[in-house]
Amino acid sequence: MRIRYLLLDVDGVMTDGTLYFDENGREIKGFSIYDGHGIRLLQKARIGVGIISGRSSTVVAWRAKELGIEDVHQGSRDKEAAYEMIKAKHRLQDEAVAFIGDDLIDLTLLRRVGFSIAVASAVDAVKQEVDWVTKKKGGEGAVREVIDFILSAQASHTKTPFS
Repeated sequence: MRIRYLLLDVDGVMTDGTLYFDENGREIKGFSIYDGHGIRLLQKARIGVGIISGRSSTVVAWRAKELGIEDVHQGSRDKEAAYEMIKAKHRLQDEAVAFIGDDLIDLTLLRRVGFSIAVASAVDAVKQEVDWVTKKKGGEGAVREVIDFILSAQASHTKTPFS
């Protein structure tokens, strides 16, 4: 079955996992421009993209809006509930979903999806359980690495989880 939807964690996946605060206590995050362009390429290929994050941040909401990501679930301590809502909304089976995570809270979803990915900077327990580990770290182009892989695999029509 083809991958039809990519789910992303945020802290440690779309970012390097560092939390920055300005002198007024406002959170600041850095996002890779390469990841953002990759998300646009994936959307152009008619593959959905969503975010499920354990933390809440106005910066993430802003970045998601900028990228046209409509399925954004923040403050999700129960990531499975958010996942089930996204699956139902888009009529997806587990096999059609890829998920990129980096920490223990992501393991439940990583065990369910059709293609599970950890970033290179993920904790070891996560890296040991996924289908694939990126070469790049979170916030440093890991999301784009995954997107390029998915798009290439689906274009080549090889017998992979993407064809």
